[in-house]
Amino acid sequence: MTTIGLIGSGNIGGTVARLAVAAGHDVVLSNSRGPETLGDLVAELGEHARAATAEEAAAAGDLVVVTVPLKAYRQVPVEPLRGKVVIDTNNYYPQRDGHFAELDDESTTTSELLQGHLPESYVVKAFNNIYFENLLALARPAGSPERSVLAIAGNDSDAKRTVADLLDTLGYDAYDVGPLAEGWRYQRDTAAYASLYATGEGWPPPGSRQVQVPLLEEKLAAAQRYRDMEG
Repeated sequence: MTTIGLIGSGNIGGTVARLAVAAGHDVVLSNSRGPETLGDLVAELGEHARAATAEEAAAAGDLVVVTVPLKAYRQVPVEPLRGKVVIDTNNYYPQRDGHFAELDDESTTTSELLQGHLPESYVVKAFNNIYFENLLALARPAGSPERSVLAIAGNDSDAKRTVADLLDTLGYDAYDVGPLAEGWRYQRDTAAYASLYATGEGWPPPGSRQVQVPLLEEKLAAAQRYRDMEG
């Protein structure tokens, strides 16, 4: 099975790790505070998990999930990720991350920023538009009529195929939205963002609902740029 490196082991990272271990993968966890702070999560996950530094997790992973606040994306190690598939879960929250002019004017996207930082890696945007509790609750085995679909975007078709294969083992189908530039269609506050997988209003979402391709396509097509939302 695959070894998945995680740079960031918070809500989304921890949930991906739980799903991965349940599917038989090995996981190497890291965070900004050091491996010693991940003891409880490693103990919960068992023999298929270990804690490491970000550089070690990047080196160990057959593919790597970057799930850190956007403001920290430049701290993601470059060298150990050369040639690897990197899943980006980032969203832009100016109140948390500070302002990025190129995101404010919508001339690029969060995943394109990470791709620019990792020029020899293959970045695929995924997991950014689903609340972590819904991500855990909605996982279903292949062939289940209750299976949900998650959006992915990336510039390399082989990398997207690798991520789709991983999602399949974690309990989800994958829907290819196109290149990274199209990832804006399921970024923060769009119709295909986190509320799509929730049963009602409010935060955190009160429950989980199945999302299949027709509904996801509808919400992606309804996406508006921030400048148009404001207008």
